[in-house]
Amino acid sequence: MEQTAAPSSAKIAIKWSLIYILIAIVITYLFEIIKLGINSPVKYLGYIPWVAFLVLAQKEHKGLRGGYIGFGDGFVTGLLYSIFSGLLLGIFMYLYLAFLSREVLTQILDAQKQAMIEKGASSDQIDKTTEIMTRFGAILISFGSVVWYVILGTIISLITAAIFKKERSAYDADPVV
Repeated sequence: MEQTAAPSSAKIAIKWSLIYILIAIVITYLFEIIKLGINSPVKYLGYIPWVAFLVLAQKEHKGLRGGYIGFGDGFVTGLLYSIFSGLLLGIFMYLYLAFLSREVLTQILDAQKQAMIEKGASSDQIDKTTEIMTRFGAILISFGSVVWYVILGTIISLITAAIFKKERSAYDADPVV
C-alpha cells in the first residue's frame, strides 16, 4: 500500500492566512467607510474572523489526517497561521498607514497626544513622542501588530490544539494519508 506524505501545516496555514488577510482588508476599509472611530470597541470584532480561521486551519489539518491530530501538530498549524497572518497583516498595516490612508495615522497621533495631555505629560514629552510617531508610526504599529498576533496566536493555538487533539490508538486502522 502506498502512503503519501502527511499534510503540510505550512500549506494549510498559508491558505487560511491569505483568506484572512483578504477579509481583514475588507473589514479595515469597511470601518473606514462607516467612519468608525479608532477607539471604538467595535474594532475588536475584527478578531472574530482571525480566530475562526485559526480554528478552521487546525480543523482542516485534522480532517486531512483522517480525523486524528496530535497536540503538537495542531499547535504548529495554529502557530504558523498566526505567524503568517501576523506578517501579512503587518505588511498591509504599513502600506495602509504609510501610503493608502495616512489620515488614520494622523488620527492615531491625535488620540495619543490627547491621552498624554490627559495624563499630565509635559509638552516636551508630547513633542518628542509625536515626532517619533510621525516618523516611525506606521513601522512601529505594523511591527506591534505582528508581535501581538504571534503572542495571541500562540495562546489560542495552545487552547484549540488541546481541544482538537485526538490521538490514534493501537486499535485504530492505519491512516491512508
